[in-house]
Amino acid sequence: KRREVLLGLLGASVPVILSSCVSEKTGSSSSPSPATTGTLPEKIRIGYQVIPNPELLAKALGLADKAFPDAKVEYISFDSGRDVNTAIAAKGIDFGALGTVPASVGIASGLPYQVYFILDVIGAAEALIAKKGINSIADLKGKKVATPFGSTAHFSLESLLVLENIPEKDLKILDLQPPDIVGAWQRGDNDACYVCQPILSKLQKDGGTVLISSADLAKKGIITADLGVVRTEFARQYPEVVKRYIAVLDEAVKTYRSEPQSAIKALAKELNITPEETAAAVKELIWLDSSEQRSPKYLGTTDNPGDFARILKESADFAVNQKKITSAPDLAVFQKSLLTKAL
Repeated sequence: KRREVLLGLLGASVPVILSSCVSEKTGSSSSPSPATTGTLPEKIRIGYQVIPNPELLAKALGLADKAFPDAKVEYISFDSGRDVNTAIAAKGIDFGALGTVPASVGIASGLPYQVYFILDVIGAAEALIAKKGINSIADLKGKKVATPFGSTAHFSLESLLVLENIPEKDLKILDLQPPDIVGAWQRGDNDACYVCQPILSKLQKDGGTVLISSADLAKKGIITADLGVVRTEFARQYPEVVKRYIAVLDEAVKTYRSEPQSAIKALAKELNITPEETAAAVKELIWLDSSEQRSPKYLGTTDNPGDFARILKESADFAVNQKKITSAPDLAVFQKSLLTKAL
């Protein structure tokens, strides 16, 4: 079933591996890579999602290959955080990228990983978009609204309904992955969607109107993000690899800030959209370097875990309410899941 993945390798069933809102591009590529000094693995496996953030730019520019010349860097593409969680559980990847909601579920479910980097804070890159005739949140009553269940977009939609005092039963929420949403929209299978870029732009071109974005919700305290996680065993065995990979992501952030045009051009090829569309999409996300992430507002420090632990806790509570997991651990568990020393 969609919400329960049987892992034959482990001989166990992993509860609801929830999806993160991602784009429609799939596939994977590999390139030679890792290491410099110290003990290094023969291969570094990076599970990424096609989102216009520093990790995708680092891939596009081959920065990891340069940072780890003595190892092989293998990039593996995923369409959802649910699948990233499954891959982590099966030890199929070392690094993974997923949204706050699936990350919180993974931590609550005891998956052996830690958050080492905030790949992006989601702003206007995710939004509620509706067809003509739907001009307000209240107009959603009796309508069909699509979103990837268990994703950051789903979390934002449900939180929005609570803010607006609209019972979920007053509308029909459909579970669709981002690549399927465009076709369903064009067939008339839904009236509105809470979805991410670049799907959002496609629906806008097809006449959709954005009613509210995750940037608007962030002002109300509802914050979502895409996070980088690393298997705990890998991080303990190769701490310098983790630090060096963070340096790679920092370099990507610096490159975008200092050479935006070349960065956008490289990202556009990965996203399979125009540079103009790419520039617009990147502006809707907040990129942070490692020094900025040490702020109490974000990951914080080892002695003082940041506010993102609370966000993960709230996301896990949401998953409990959605009956995706049976319970969520205390805040301290999420604080311990932040690998701040690597920053």
